[in-house]
This record gives sequence, structure tokens and C-alpha cells, in this order.
Amino acid sequence: MRRPAESEYAPYYGGYVSQVAEEDILTVLDEQLQQLREFAAEVSSEQETYRYAPGKWSVREVFGHLGDAERVFGFRAFAFSRGEQQSLPGFDENQYVASSGSDRESLVSLMRELTYLRAGNLALLRRLDEEAWSRVGTASGHPVTVRALAFMMAGHVRHHLKVLAERYGLGG
Repeated sequence: MRRPAESEYAPYYGGYVSQVAEEDILTVLDEQLQQLREFAAEVSSEQETYRYAPGKWSVREVFGHLGDAERVFGFRAFAFSRGEQQSLPGFDENQYVASSGSDRESLVSLMRELTYLRAGNLALLRRLDEEAWSRVGTASGHPVTVRALAFMMAGHVRHHLKVLAERYGLGG
């Protein structure tokens, strides 16, 4: 596996891809599950609804968002790995979070869901051959490869874990 070239994803996603220095993306994605479990286990029930500022997401909503993004990136990877030629829409993460009801769920429940989603995505990605990893589709109006989507999945989680540490004071 090689890292995706900058031409394999929209510039907006460069921040996520740059979070992943490793080339073995399957190992990174797999190991993140344990990191996420350990992180979530350290969050008290009182901290789950904490927001570092008015209008910002709660810890539960951040984990709900991680699940939403895992679904979106995973579906894109699935569709493009199968040769989908239709353009897939973007998603408004704020609208998704507002409609998710994540604040009514426990962090344990949200983490369980995220675990299932990541496990399903890993099962798909492990089956891909080099041709499938290199397939290109269009999402949010921009071309993206399956390989780049896998790096985006991992980088997105790393980004939000950093936010949770820096702005919420968790997992330090």
C-alpha cells in the first residue's frame, strides 16, 4: 500500500490525510478501534455531555459524528471500489449531528456503533486488490480514490481525538 498522492483527493481533505504518516493504512484503521475504546472508557458520564463552548458539539455528538463520517467515507469506498460512476453527494456534518440524537445515547452505545461500522469497513478494505484501491469516484464534486478515502477515515478520527484532547481536555 502506498500513500495517496495529493491528486487523489480534494484539498479540503489534505488535513485528514496528513494526519496519517504510516503507509499500512489497514493496521492504522484496525488499531484505532482500540484507541477509541480506551479513550471512550476514560470519559465519565458527566463529561459525555460536555461542550467546550456554547454551540459546540458535546463529546457524545463528536462520537456520533465519527460514526456518521465512518458511514459516509465507508460507503464512498465501497461504491467506488465497485466501479460506481455516479457522483455521490457531500454531507453537512452540522446538519447530521443536529439530526442524529447522539446526545440521547450513551458514549458506550455510540462507541459500539462506531466499532461495528469500522469493522465492516475493514472487512471491505481487506478484500480489495490494487486495482480497486486505485479506483476513482466523485464525491462532494471532487474526484477521490478508494485509497485516499481509507486515509481520510483514519485521519478524520485522529483529527477529532486531537480536538477532544486540546479543546475538551480529554484523553491527554
